[in-house]
Amino acid sequence: MANVEFATLLALGAALLAGVGYVTLQRSAQQVTDEEVGHFTLFHLSLRHALWWLGSLAALGSFGLQAVALTMGSVVLVQSLQATALLFALPIDARMAHHRCTAREWMWAVLLAGAVAVIVLAGDPTAGHARAPLSDWAVVAIVIVPAVLLCVVGARVWSGPAAAVLLALASSAALAVFTVLTKGVVAELAHGFTAMFRTPEFYGWMLVLPIGLMLQQSSLRAGSLTASLPTITVARPVIASVLGITVLDEVIHSGEGQLFTLAVAVAVVVVATVALARDEAAMMAAPVGDLNVPGQLAVS
Repeated sequence: MANVEFATLLALGAALLAGVGYVTLQRSAQQVTDEEVGHFTLFHLSLRHALWWLGSLAALGSFGLQAVALTMGSVVLVQSLQATALLFALPIDARMAHHRCTAREWMWAVLLAGAVAVIVLAGDPTAGHARAPLSDWAVVAIVIVPAVLLCVVGARVWSGPAAAVLLALASSAALAVFTVLTKGVVAELAHGFTAMFRTPEFYGWMLVLPIGLMLQQSSLRAGSLTASLPTITVARPVIASVLGITVLDEVIHSGEGQLFTLAVAVAVVVVATVALARDEAAMMAAPVGDLNVPGQLAVS
């Protein structure tokens, strides 16, 4: 139990750093250039931007805390708690951008994070294996690679919040795979660097990380934080949790009453995410003078 509690604290610390990282990376993505550029060009330009490096350091710290947490708890537990990054990111973004978070945004953000917490508590996830056979990862690649490509193509067809959401889904899938691979990489690292370099997970781990970061940066540039971040904070834990259960044989203990609670919590997660994205789309379409409406909460 002590390990699970410590893993929970580390996961929350990772969520805080992730929130800081998301806000900083989003500002970098918006500032790095005024021209319409592709994913590779944006990533290349970001490498020359100091703000991107600051955000990346926060993200690296988040990944590090998650890696340690994964040695003590399940992927489902650690990743589900990453949804709380939204609660950290919204006030930080509001302070840095000198704008107000609406009461609706706070309501949906709290419901979103709360629903994810319920999923963790009701499911009571336990850890499975650290590694999986290559045949299982081949199946994962067959499913995820086309899905990521479809999201990237869709983001070229649509723009604004829709593109941000699609790119967020693509980046979340890549980074979810990275997270699950991390468990195997860290397990082998315990036997030394030589053992880690011999494991296939290490090379897959190194491949998907830059892809995920590149697509995440494009997602953050395509819209404001309330368009991309809700999708990132939900999709990545969900995909990672599914992989943890199906690939690493993690177990969710759910009785009949717990299944109903989990179903309601999942429904709240979906509704809250869609609502935040729609609010962002409405805000982008509204005249500037209509944005300062009653019912907003000032973040000071």
